[in-house]
Amino acid sequence: MKRSLGQTLRLSPRWAPYVFISPFLVLFAVFGVFPLLFSVHLAFQSWEPTSGLDSMSFVGLENFAFALQDEWFWKSLKNTLWLAVVSGAPQHLVAIPLAVFIHHSFKHLRDGVIGAYFLPYITSTVAIAIMFSSLFSKDFGLINATLQAVFGAERVDWLGQAENIKPAIAFVVFWRYLGFNVVLYLAALQTIPKDLYEAATMDGAGRWQQFWCITLPNLKPMIFFGVTLSVIGGLQLFEEPFILTGGRGGVDQSGMTSAVYLYRMAFDFNDFGGASAMSWLLFAVVAVLTWLTNRAFRPRGGPA
Repeated sequence: MKRSLGQTLRLSPRWAPYVFISPFLVLFAVFGVFPLLFSVHLAFQSWEPTSGLDSMSFVGLENFAFALQDEWFWKSLKNTLWLAVVSGAPQHLVAIPLAVFIHHSFKHLRDGVIGAYFLPYITSTVAIAIMFSSLFSKDFGLINATLQAVFGAERVDWLGQAENIKPAIAFVVFWRYLGFNVVLYLAALQTIPKDLYEAATMDGAGRWQQFWCITLPNLKPMIFFGVTLSVIGGLQLFEEPFILTGGRGGVDQSGMTSAVYLYRMAFDFNDFGGASAMSWLLFAVVAVLTWLTNRAFRPRGGPA
């Protein structure tokens, strides 16, 4: 008896789940696992990609030794840590009270207000950077015009002087990611039972006491999540400094982050081995700081 086409193509229940999930596994292996493993391999090789794969030569730990002795690498790491702290910490210090204010003050217009704050996060990074390049213009920028009109200050060369580049980049990063953190904290605020606030009000607790004794402790898991994302994202900062400084890091490399330097090492200097070694050193820094963040937010007396 001949089998029908449906019987021929029928999958065994045992293998059906693996077949359905296989497209993701294939894509993840090609675009996730393979680049990761290839980067590990490259970290121990000297390779100029224009010469082909056959030009690879094993150099051991020379790439890591070069990175640890490279002044530009240490300067880029210092710039990255400065930007991560200066742009990251204020995001949460502003986002938490702002989220509380929106949560209690807006009822019908809450979605519109949240959308307005979240809009910069979903806007193209290139568009944002180009917009702020115009705003930071020394002669025609709106920021200098406002400072001059309101405070009588002299025009500032935001992107042309070394001491002004990092504050300008930090402001752009703060403005872009503030709304994302506000949305995180608003979502956490909606999970806090209203009974807690009602009981506190009956006990005579004011808004400030309720914030410190109810809101802030219940927001701690989300604060840990948000700070962890800020640490990881801040140490991988690339788009904003790359576009604002023309891909060169600005005057005296004041705006060159580690990610920008890795890009330049690979595509400007054709040293993919050195760039891979630096990327793994940066990964180690991210891992250590993430672990320290976990330690800082760990409940007292909890497991190590």
